[in-house]
Amino acid sequence: MISLLLATSASPALAQSSESEFFKQTGHTVSGEFLTYYRSAPNAELVFGYPITEAFLKNGLTIQYFQRARFELYPSLPDSQRVRLTPLGRELYTPGERLNIFNPFACRYFASTGFSVCYAFLDFFKQSGGVERFGQPISPFEYRNDLIVQYFENARFEWKPWLPDGQRVSVADLGRQYFDQQKEDPNLLPPLPGDGIGRILKLQARAFVWKAVTLASDQQLVYVIVQDQTLQPVSGAQGSATIRWADGTSGSIPFSTNSSGVGIVPLTFFNQPYGKMVNIEIYVAKDGLSATTTTSFRIWY
Repeated sequence: MISLLLATSASPALAQSSESEFFKQTGHTVSGEFLTYYRSAPNAELVFGYPITEAFLKNGLTIQYFQRARFELYPSLPDSQRVRLTPLGRELYTPGERLNIFNPFACRYFASTGFSVCYAFLDFFKQSGGVERFGQPISPFEYRNDLIVQYFENARFEWKPWLPDGQRVSVADLGRQYFDQQKEDPNLLPPLPGDGIGRILKLQARAFVWKAVTLASDQQLVYVIVQDQTLQPVSGAQGSATIRWADGTSGSIPFSTNSSGVGIVPLTFFNQPYGKMVNIEIYVAKDGLSATTTTSFRIWY
């Protein structure tokens, strides 16, 4: 029955990027738009570190943790704004022992926060992405755990003078700290087996409804089929169905796919206007990949 329904359902809408990269250092994969953003950084391993989880859906938002960052995906925004960094520096900062180190000729002052970036920290800041990657400084130089540090909106810089020249500034592993603070599921951390072969490279989503026409007050089922690049079912995909009702209202219902790659969204409604369409927008995500599709039905009598 599922095969017949697949043959008659809407055409699939694929994620924008099917690229994936497996990081053997931590045993996790970065895919799609997260991978594009990761690669856009001139020193990605230094700035973001390696992935410590797969991408997953939390409260309707696709996120992925890295050693030094957390990525967030906003699919409704323009392409250049779809991936954002969680402001880990702001989330984790508490004032420490302040160091009064300042030279107006070796610093850049940020009026919006009232702090300056200086010396080797300023060199690293400019070379590794500046405000776009790290945000603005939110602390002065501080002394913590025998290190000189400075907090930015998205990161913390650390000065390690015992390292070779050019490596003395590093970015702290705030990604893991935030993971623990948020009490995320520790089962997300263990590395994937092998070298990532067999992982999902592409999502395909199809949707259809139980009844093409309904009563003004009725029940309906929306079926969502999710497959990978080889048309194998994708279980555990997280999604949402946004319902555009015939009376002009709307609402969103979350769902996940079962072992057959099928998600089911039940609907119960009352007093919808006759002759109007109910349009349904589907969004699904897994492992940093996403797909969208639509379906609809008519209120007939």
